[in-house]
Order: sequence, then C-alpha cells, then structure tokens
Amino acid sequence: MDKILEAVVMSSYPNNVKQGLVRRVIEAAKQPMDSEQCWSMLELSTKLYLTGDTKYKREIGKEVLEVYGHYHPEEFEEFFNVRFLLSLLQEGYGPLGKRSHYVLDYIQLGLQFVLESPSASSIFSLLRIEVLRKVCERPSPKQCAKISKLLTQHPQCIPTGKHQLLFCQQLIRCIGQFQCVSEGEEEIMEFLEQVNKVSGLLQRIWRTQTSAILPSLKELFTIISSTEEQEAPSNALASVVQFVPLELMDGVIRNLTNDDSITDVQMMMAIGRMIDWVSWPLGKNIDKWIIALLKGLAAVKKFSILIEVTLSKIEKVFSKLLYPIVREGALSVLQYMLLSFQHSHEAFHLLLPHIPRLVASLKKEDTNSATSSLEQLAELIHCMFFRFSGFPDLYEPVLEAVKALPIPNEDRIKHLLGQNAWTSQKNELASFYPRLASKSETGKIGLINLGNTCYMNSIIQSLFMASDFRHSVLNLTEGNSQPLMTKLQWLFAFLEHSQRPAISPESFLSASWPPWFTPGAQQDCSEYLKYLLDRLHEEEKTGKRIYQKLKESSLMSQAVEHHYLNKTLIEKMFGGKMMTKIRCLKCLNVSSREEAFTDLSLAFPPSDRNVHGSTSILPVEEIGPQFIEPPENAGQLMGSPWIQRKAPMASDHADPSVSVETLGFQEPGEAANPIGGNDVGVDAAKDPLSAFGEQACAPKD
Repeated sequence: MDKILEAVVMSSYPNNVKQGLVRRVIEAAKQPMDSEQCWSMLELSTKLYLTGDTKYKREIGKEVLEVYGHYHPEEFEEFFNVRFLLSLLQEGYGPLGKRSHYVLDYIQLGLQFVLESPSASSIFSLLRIEVLRKVCERPSPKQCAKISKLLTQHPQCIPTGKHQLLFCQQLIRCIGQFQCVSEGEEEIMEFLEQVNKVSGLLQRIWRTQTSAILPSLKELFTIISSTEEQEAPSNALASVVQFVPLELMDGVIRNLTNDDSITDVQMMMAIGRMIDWVSWPLGKNIDKWIIALLKGLAAVKKFSILIEVTLSKIEKVFSKLLYPIVREGALSVLQYMLLSFQHSHEAFHLLLPHIPRLVASLKKEDTNSATSSLEQLAELIHCMFFRFSGFPDLYEPVLEAVKALPIPNEDRIKHLLGQNAWTSQKNELASFYPRLASKSETGKIGLINLGNTCYMNSIIQSLFMASDFRHSVLNLTEGNSQPLMTKLQWLFAFLEHSQRPAISPESFLSASWPPWFTPGAQQDCSEYLKYLLDRLHEEEKTGKRIYQKLKESSLMSQAVEHHYLNKTLIEKMFGGKMMTKIRCLKCLNVSSREEAFTDLSLAFPPSDRNVHGSTSILPVEEIGPQFIEPPENAGQLMGSPWIQRKAPMASDHADPSVSVETLGFQEPGEAANPIGGNDVGVDAAKDPLSAFGEQACAPKD
C-alpha cells in the first residue's frame, strides 16, 4: 500500500485526481493490517511530511500519520519512540539533516497519540532537555515560535526546576536577537505573530512560577544595558515587558536605580533602548515601564543620564506619533519627557521643525485617535510656550499650526508643569548641565555675539534702554506693513521678559542687515544705527502713504485720519532740526541752513584748550550756542547722542529745533574725539543731556 501511495503522490496527475486515489488509500488504512505494513506507511508519511517539497505532499503525510495514530496506536507508539525523536531533534531527517524545518511540527503532531502511552514520560523528559538545548542554540523567530507552540500545547515538555529559569533566560536571549528580515506587510505580521507566541510562553511560565519573573527581568536588563554588543538588541524585547505584572514595577525600578553595580553608561544604554520600544506595535504597558524608570532616575538625581537620553531620543519618540498603532504609548512617553525637561528649552526646540508637519498629518487622518492626540499635543505645546517664552520667531510656525486647537488655561498649564518636573531646585541640575544658567543679578538680558556683531548689539541695547522708545515699540499694534518693527518688538519683548541670561538676535540681524556689510567683519555702529532708523522710518512712512490713498478713495473718520498722518515713531523719538548759521567776518551777513537729524556727532575738545588769537575762528563764548531746546522727551535726546555717525540723516519732517552756530571747535592739527565705533560709551550714557550741555556751554571750553 505504501508503494501505491508513493506512486500516486509522485505522479503527474492533477491534484484532484490524486486526491481521489489518496482518499481510497487512507480509507483502507482504517482497516486492520499487519505491523510491517503499518511501519512502511508510517515511514512514508514521515518522509512526505519532513521532506516534501510541496504543501500538498506535506498535507498527505499529515493525514496518513493522523489515521495511523488513531487507528493503529500500538504500532504508532512503537514507531514514535524516544530514540527516533532524539535522532530527529539532534540530527534532523533524511538528506536535509538539521535543515529540516518541520521536525518540531512533526513531533507536536505525533505527541497527541502517545499522551496516554507508557513511553509518554520518557518522551516528555527527553523534550524538556532538548527544547532547552535548542533555545541555547539561538534558533530563528520561526523555530522559536514552533517551540513555544509545542510547549504551550504540551506544558509537560516545559523544563522544570533550575532548568526552567535557565530556559526563560535563554528564551529572552533569543528574543533579543530576533530581526524581521523583510519589509513586506505579510512578513511583518508573521514576524509579530511569532514574537507574540514566544513572549506568550514566558507569560504562561510566569503565571505558574512567579519566582522566575525577577531573574528573567534581570537577564533582560543585562541584555539592554550591555555596551559590548555590536548590534542593538531587538525591539521585540518589548513584548516581554508587557507581561510583567504592574504591581512589581515599583520594586523592580527601585532595585535598578539603587544598584551601585550598574554604571551610568549601562543605565543610559538601557533606558535609551527601552525608549526605542515605543515603536513596538501592540505592546501593553511599555510606556508605563519607560516613564517609571525615568521617574526612578530622577528620584536618585541621575540628571546627567536623563538629559542625555532625552536629547538623543525625543525626536524619535515624536516621530512615532505618525503611526496610530503605537501613538498612544509614544505620546505618553513624549509628554513626560517634555514636561520633566524644564531646565532648558533645548529638548522642545528639537521638535519645532517637525510639529507643523505632524499636526497637518493628524488633521488629514481625521480619526478619533488623531483628534485626541492633536488636543493632547496642543496642550503640551502651550505648556512649553508658557515655560520657555521668548522665542516668537521660532514659535510662529508652530502657533500657526495649532491656532485652531484648544488652549489650556494657566492653572492647567501650571498643574502639568508642577507635577512632572524632575526637581524644583534649579541649582541641583547646574552641575549636571553646564549650559543651564539663570538671569543676571542685574535683571538685564544680554545679546549673544553672532560673530563680530557687537555693533548691532550695542545699538539694540541702547535703543532698549531708551525707556520711552522701548515702551512705544512694545505697545505698537502688530501690522504686516512694518515687518522690521515687528521683529524689533519681539526682540524688546525678549529683553524685557526673558528669564535667560542672554538671547540670540539672529532673526533681527538677518532682517536689519545692511546689504553692503561684510558677514563676520567688524562694522561701524553709527552706520548701522543710521540704516536701522532709516528703515524703520521708511517702513512707517510707506504705511502712512497707503492709508493716505485709502483716505482719498474712501471716507475715513477724523480719528483714523489723525492717527495715520501723525509723525513716525522715529521722528517723534529721535527727530529734530539743526540750523547752521555762518556769519561773514567782513559784512557780518549771516546765512543759515536747516536740516533734519536723528542723531548728532559730537566732538569733545581737550579740557586744557587755550585759544590763541585767530582771525578765522571766533571763541565759543562770543558766538556760542544761542539756545538748545530738548526734544519732546528730554530723556531720549537723539536716542544715543554719544554714538558717532558718519553722516546725519536727511528727513523732510521737522521736529523741535536745536539752533547751533557752532558745536565747539578744534585747533589746527587737533583731531576730534567723537565717541563711537563698535562700543557704546557707558559713562556718557548716564545723562546725555547734561553731558551735551556741559561740553557746549562751558565758559572756556
């Protein structure tokens, strides 16, 4: 009968024809037959099952085995003996040898027919040893899944005693080496199913043997904390953690964080790899374990580890919000990482370029998961805005992206920030994070030098310290017609409200950069001031001209008209008129010239000047200043009158006059000593008006 069956299976007949013939052979096998015929049929079915090159041949082998196991149990038990199984497990079968992939399936198939036989206990003992040996050989995910399936169906084959603990540890080692070799959807789903079978076996063992859990977790930590592995362990290890009872979490975390034998490098490696687990789909409680370990490290003040891990992993965690299957866990971890990282804006700013794209993607997805995540993300972003205010140029794209989403109230924000901070004592972090610094004791904010930009920083700080101008800029209504003034308003807002020691004026520099300046080179601050004030003045004038045209083409109220036809802010704050009079020494005729200015270049004569008889220059006391009338805001005299400028600004607008016949003089060969260059004169800044008056009006000098 075995020859007939083999001939049918190997023939070239269509499968439906073969199936009919095979069915007759199988029906005949249900009848009594001698032992030799049974052995021949069992050998043929084993050969078909283990070496068949098609699924059809393996199915025929399986059917025959099941028939003989059911109808000829004695012969089957005699055939399915310990020696035969040992040979299969250690040497494989036929020409394929150890490369035969179906040995474990074959054993699982045959076990169901010998469970009640006298040889069952010997077979189970053999399998308990052999599955441990197999696992120690690091089989593939597919073979590991077959072992797990076998042991799940036949728990009598699970190693016992010390061997059981070793088996759990070695199984975790196997999972740590699992890799999905294909990117196809079907292959990925198959891989996930295989991993779940293996981790499910661990769960089954832990339920009946809870004493194996902690040693298993210790082995897991050893794997993920290793610094010697060339390849990172598989994220499939996340599937192990999900089955650890949560009531053990506090004790496990406490033991880890207080274990002096674990170095900071090992701990950093372990928590970094655990954070990577957020990409593992279908894992439960993984985010809870990650957050618990982060909190545990904060409790023992391991801030250097937390800082390094957060900065290196936060972008990866954020990217997982794009995938619904891992979104919930990734968002929980992201929330804790950001809300706890309150000593610096660095972690949050790493995410700024990615937020608008993610928000757009979640809006497009339009699912309950996406909607919920958007609301939580918006709340998190507003918490970060509140904690690290002072970067409107960086935050503008993000604000635009989340403007339609709910804004949490201040109490909610403070609650979230208060319950997640690593520590309330900022100085506890200082030694771990050298970049952490607080506001100066003076209460003033510095400007970072962007490469020989002290000329710009000097001007910005001088304008900021002119209180009336600062208040006017900060109170301006933001408008698209004055982009440079808007950026200056932002910069002043930083200098007014930031808690940092210094800020970077990079955005303002790029907006106010004179086109003829050479990048990275030193420049004259008075030249920069002239360009800046001109730009601000012309921007506002342009806006006024637009409104003037609107007025001419439509009816405008008198109040609106008055508002838009007023002088520009630059004119009101720094504008004036200078009248220069020249008197002829012969006819005594005086010619005068009037010009607008926004700053004055002053020359300070030496204090020990003695005027020798000169017929060309009259002494100051004789023709000196007729009057000096300060502008509307005396404290704002010309903005920064001690700053040298190459040329006065021309303007068509009048302001309070300063009538001057001469502003001092110099002897032949003496050079004027204007204060200028790239530095602001600090001493002169104490009282510019009085300093000006003393120089110009002194009886002798």
